[in-house]
Amino acid sequence: MNYALKQALSRAGLNVVDVAARCEVDPKTVSRWLGGRVPHARHRARVSALLGVREPDLWPDAGRCKQRGTLGPEIQAIYPHRWMVPQEVWRMFFASAEREIGVLVYSGLFLVEDAAILRIWADKAAAGVRVRLLLGDPDSEYVTTRGDEEGIDEAMAARIRNAFVLLLPLASAWGIEIRKHSTTLYNSIFRSDTEFLLNTHVYGHPATCSPVVHLRWSDETAMASTYEASFERVWEEAVVGVRHEGGIARRFDHG
Repeated sequence: MNYALKQALSRAGLNVVDVAARCEVDPKTVSRWLGGRVPHARHRARVSALLGVREPDLWPDAGRCKQRGTLGPEIQAIYPHRWMVPQEVWRMFFASAEREIGVLVYSGLFLVEDAAILRIWADKAAAGVRVRLLLGDPDSEYVTTRGDEEGIDEAMAARIRNAFVLLLPLASAWGIEIRKHSTTLYNSIFRSDTEFLLNTHVYGHPATCSPVVHLRWSDETAMASTYEASFERVWEEAVVGVRHEGGIARRFDHG
């Protein structure tokens, strides 16, 4: 799903038929664009002008679209760097969940500092969506190692503690579980039902400069299921990170 395009259409008050008429294509073609297919260059330019949104914000992976057929049915998009993923994409990604939201990170500050995303998680939990958040244990050797590798040393642990503080308001929300893990994080995993955003970790580089792959579950292959199994294993081994007791949200990011 192209969440950035979907939201841009909503903001402009346009529907699939409107865009199809302007671009002189079949409405089914526009529906496929919303589903994740990247339009030809001439259509990208028309849609961009129609919506008043820059092409890179709507199709960050446009330069790689010709390769998609060789990458398999699960891969929806590839972003060379996490910072290239528009924040609206993250918001729409979580907002689309109807059953399950999962986050596996060390700190995930770029998400928990976004009040809109915190609200989305709270609203989704209230609607019956299971929300599971996994942050790193700031006192673990794995976090120390990651801080050393990125050249930020103790700042990694400090970022995690900051994230736990920002998550305290969610601790009382029914349906939201927050745990801390002590594992090597080869990828940060973000789940919304059957779709995954995977932020790979590269030695010596911060996660924001590393690639993000957008996967959609497919019965034909097993990539998404592999990452789902990894998330579940970490979840089972993790311990409570934030808990609400007697009306007071308590942090368990130490010891």
